[in-house]
Amino acid sequence: MYTFHILSLLCALALLVRAAPLPKTGPVMENPDFITALRDSTTLVNKILRDIPAVHASCVNSETLTLNPSAGQNLQYMVTALGIPSAPTLMAISADFTIEMSLNRMSEGLQLYQDLLSTVRTRVSTPEKLDDLLADIRDLLSQVLQMRELAQLEAGAQYGGSGLAAQLAEEYEVKVATHLALTQLQSFSQDMFRSLRNISRAKLVARN
Repeated sequence: MYTFHILSLLCALALLVRAAPLPKTGPVMENPDFITALRDSTTLVNKILRDIPAVHASCVNSETLTLNPSAGQNLQYMVTALGIPSAPTLMAISADFTIEMSLNRMSEGLQLYQDLLSTVRTRVSTPEKLDDLLADIRDLLSQVLQMRELAQLEAGAQYGGSGLAAQLAEEYEVKVATHLALTQLQSFSQDMFRSLRNISRAKLVARN
């Protein structure tokens, strides 16, 4: 009898788990244009991640400022001094963190790094690789905005600018600002890649 009750309880729990509501993705997830924009966004994020090291080497060119996380650099004081904002946080799609929130934060983050890198672009001596990176960020932002439009989602808070230009008095500050922007963009792009894959998985789950 005891074993029977245990088995009954396990079966009931299994049914509850299977019945747990998934995040609603809506019919837009089956829209071919949305799927194309999602795929193109993932491709662009991968390209940005591949290109960041070359851009850093070209624009920063410093032995003490590297993209190597094990280098033990602590530049938080410069982040504060230069007034560089933190990137918006991206999380897995859920009932509490919807696709609308995810796309809005992607948009906000891309506008942030577009602003920061456009600001330092006028101060670096070799901006060619940075120009290519900025073009990819612009194209990626366009894809994110297209997904948001196709999904008929509301726009998030408007990005208001960083004011970084007023803080760049010396060449060292330009190098540090460029380094920090690229380092943070790298981390944000990694989070964005995971979020785009999460949206893609949500689409497959909704289909099944």
